[in-house]
Amino acid sequence: MSRVGKAPIQLPKGVNIDISGSTVAVKGPKGELSRTFHPDMGIALDEGVLSVSRPTDSRQHRSLHGLTRALLNNMVTGVSDGYRKVLLIEGVGYRAEMNGDQLVLYVGYSHPVYFNPDNGISYAVEDRGRKVIVSGIDKEYVGEIAARIRKQRPPEPYKGKGIRYEKEIVRRKAGKTGKV
Repeated sequence: MSRVGKAPIQLPKGVNIDISGSTVAVKGPKGELSRTFHPDMGIALDEGVLSVSRPTDSRQHRSLHGLTRALLNNMVTGVSDGYRKVLLIEGVGYRAEMNGDQLVLYVGYSHPVYFNPDNGISYAVEDRGRKVIVSGIDKEYVGEIAARIRKQRPPEPYKGKGIRYEKEIVRRKAGKTGKV
């Protein structure tokens, strides 16, 4: 059996689950998420414990078993605790600031880059505009928005300027060597 798929999911206090066919709606203190899963996967709620079962040991069902359980766990964690990604901005003159609830990046272009919050995503800027925090309840969407922000100016290998994730390691290259 799948090691990930067979692990039960303990529901924290304040989290309610509604299972209707292959659609699961999870409601918690931070918000509500809904997702439709593969109809072959069996999702059962029993006394505050969520479990996933598969009908056969075929390759597809084994793959879907772990995937379904991981997605359900991400939904439960998202509505109870939430997710966040931290981005660091490095470079002379590079910074971020908040304009209301809109994120504004100054990363070396002739114009600022704007990001509007949507679908439960919120931004925060700390450390004098050098740290951007993207937070929300949907793990997949928080990661996607953080990747879009990073894509505006990925870190370059010579000076390390750009936007990087908090624990990302950027391999540095040696610059040109002059003639001797």
